[in-house]
Amino acid sequence: MARFEKGEFFPPVEHQDRIDRYKQNKILVQGNHWEIFRKHNVSKKSQMYVSVNLAGIIAKKSADFLIGDGVQISAGKEDNSKEQLALERIKDSNDLDILFYESALANAYRGDSFFKVRYGQEYAGMYPVEFDEPRVIIETVNAETVFPITAKHNKNLITGYHIAIPIRINESEDVTKPNNYKLQVETHYAGRVEYSEFYLTVILSDAYGYPLEYKIEEQIGETQVVETGVPVPLVVHVPNFSLDDSWEGLDDLTELKPLFDELNNRLSQVASILDKHSNPALAVPMGILVEDEQGRPMFNVQDSKVFEIDGKQDIVPQYVTWNGQLIECYSEIDRLIDLILITAEIPAVALGKGDSGTSGSSGLAIKFRLNSLISKIKRKRKYYEKGLRRVFVLAQYLEHVVGVADYEIVQPKFHFTDGLDKDEMEQANMMAVRTGGAVTMSQKTAIMKLDNLTEEQAEAEIQRIEEEQKAQAPAMASPNIFNEEDDEPEEDQEDKKETEKEDSKGAE
Repeated sequence: MARFEKGEFFPPVEHQDRIDRYKQNKILVQGNHWEIFRKHNVSKKSQMYVSVNLAGIIAKKSADFLIGDGVQISAGKEDNSKEQLALERIKDSNDLDILFYESALANAYRGDSFFKVRYGQEYAGMYPVEFDEPRVIIETVNAETVFPITAKHNKNLITGYHIAIPIRINESEDVTKPNNYKLQVETHYAGRVEYSEFYLTVILSDAYGYPLEYKIEEQIGETQVVETGVPVPLVVHVPNFSLDDSWEGLDDLTELKPLFDELNNRLSQVASILDKHSNPALAVPMGILVEDEQGRPMFNVQDSKVFEIDGKQDIVPQYVTWNGQLIECYSEIDRLIDLILITAEIPAVALGKGDSGTSGSSGLAIKFRLNSLISKIKRKRKYYEKGLRRVFVLAQYLEHVVGVADYEIVQPKFHFTDGLDKDEMEQANMMAVRTGGAVTMSQKTAIMKLDNLTEEQAEAEIQRIEEEQKAQAPAMASPNIFNEEDDEPEEDQEDKKETEKEDSKGAE
């Protein structure tokens, strides 16, 4: 367990590997692969290095399919109930769809994500109250600064959280000066939060002077304790996915690093071969080049790219090239990409590669091709459902403690979409079969969904349609040109019928 007291190191030694993994995977996602793999390619520093950022694609695809369409929250009651309105207010005021997406993206390359719930002003008093009203705030915490406290009998059970952030005191002073940094430690226990500060001394920096390791000196002031009134810590851990013997989550990229390195190496070798032979040398027969006074050809192969060949037979001028078995290189590149996608559980159809399934295929057929990715997202979703449920329960607890809640605390339910575009024709056919062809949608709802209109705009559209139909009705009723009697008044037609009857009787 991490300890924050005089003489200890920061970051704690037992967490150093985890933090290094976070940093390296973040660099991979950003596309700076050379920063990670150059230590394995020391002899190739003078050569070009070509990389493809499949790590970023893998992380973004996971987040897109998990939370790309947002998350719907339900209190399990009526839509206008106080509980439902409270949950939606908390969600909207914190822009949680964006917050959840950023968390899912970071979770893919870190393996761990943390949420903190608090009540107060978002900007901590920097803005006036009328522009920054106190409310429940849900925010993410950088996993590099979080050090969980686990139970002695179960390393997978977290009982508290240290959030430790080093801060530079004087920007003008040298980073190596003692006590020029301080460590702010925020410890979350059940029912309380403890705040402490310590002086730090930098003991290790990188090539750019950025501190990497510190030593904790004496404490600054006394530890402050704030009672929260909530029976659990106000921090929630959401792993990407995990094992049963540790709290640490597993990310999506660490197991792929050797394949990333080999793929980048192969791309770099192909690029090097193509560059070398983009301007090849020309071999010509003897006697073509100009000779000096001693009869030696005057040329420099490196500059002129021409040299003479003395052969028994006639030499045809030709460029000297070497394909370097590029076909095999390209085949290996394809195999490496396939291995990466298979290990990452991302089918090629999700990237539009190969048989994308967009020609004559139903939505169900495409969904079956994406089965491995959907299974991966379902696994992630289980952890997020558990974590987000705790986050919203904490938010409700805080509002009750502060005294601004007029509703009961409920266990919310979440609805995640699968991230796939819906095949509307397939859904319509399915509804028609299940309802026996009965009408399942009003005209207004159909217009709202198809044209993305509000209810008022849809009503106006329906009114315009009805007016146009009325205007077209007289024109669509064609005149009867074969029976002019239809244009006579009804009374005249009746008199004419009576006269015809009398005439027929007289004839008999």
